[in-house]
Amino acid sequence: MSSSSSSERPSRNATAVVVGAGDFIGGEIAKRFAAEGYTVFVGRRQAEKLDPLKAEIEAAGGRVVTRGLDARDEDQMIAFYEEAEATAPIEASIFNIGANVNFPLVETTSRVFRKVWEMACYAGFLSGREAARHMLPRGAGSIFFTGATAGLRGGVGYAAFASAKFGLRAVAQSAARELGPQGIHVAHLVIDSGVDTAWVRERMRQAAGDGPMPDRVLMRPAAVAEAYWALHQQAKDAWTFEQEIRPAGEPW
Repeated sequence: MSSSSSSERPSRNATAVVVGAGDFIGGEIAKRFAAEGYTVFVGRRQAEKLDPLKAEIEAAGGRVVTRGLDARDEDQMIAFYEEAEATAPIEASIFNIGANVNFPLVETTSRVFRKVWEMACYAGFLSGREAARHMLPRGAGSIFFTGATAGLRGGVGYAAFASAKFGLRAVAQSAARELGPQGIHVAHLVIDSGVDTAWVRERMRQAAGDGPMPDRVLMRPAAVAEAYWALHQQAKDAWTFEQEIRPAGEPW
């Protein structure tokens, strides 16, 4: 986050929307934009799980609105973006829903496949569309999508997840080509790493057994948020569409 104190915090008449504001990457993105003076609108399925994030942002002097949100529901997404826009113009929209699951192909049910597609692809389309509707009249704004390595190549057990992330990448690419000439920066961020959380570290310890823990292979959520902020700051004559980020120790 910014090192500014709350008394030095900038204040903008603008909102940043985060769809999929989880406890790690999404929450850090919200904190990063709040630190820069944006009113952040954050949504996730269970609104009460946003309470700690709301408390942290407000304690630091930021402004945040939290909402329970099923991003697969078109009416909810339309209302969510309309509320954000009514508060202040939307300058940034970040779609951050993961839906990472792993099942052998013959054990992947139609329900799982459909749900993962709805969460990771269809919801991303809704997010990008609604952001664009509000940004186009101003000819400015940033629409960002959190992707994954699975969106570049499918892996064993990832038929559902990879197909959804491939689709999200296609939505982002099509949107970038259409909206870029109209002043809207669309970017797709490929996160090629596990995220540094206590749960992930425990799984790594279990896998390593008595062996040494891998070094520099996990990504801090705050580092991902910083990448998004840097994308948002890019000049129009040097926009990035796709960026891959990974820790120094990640084999690729």
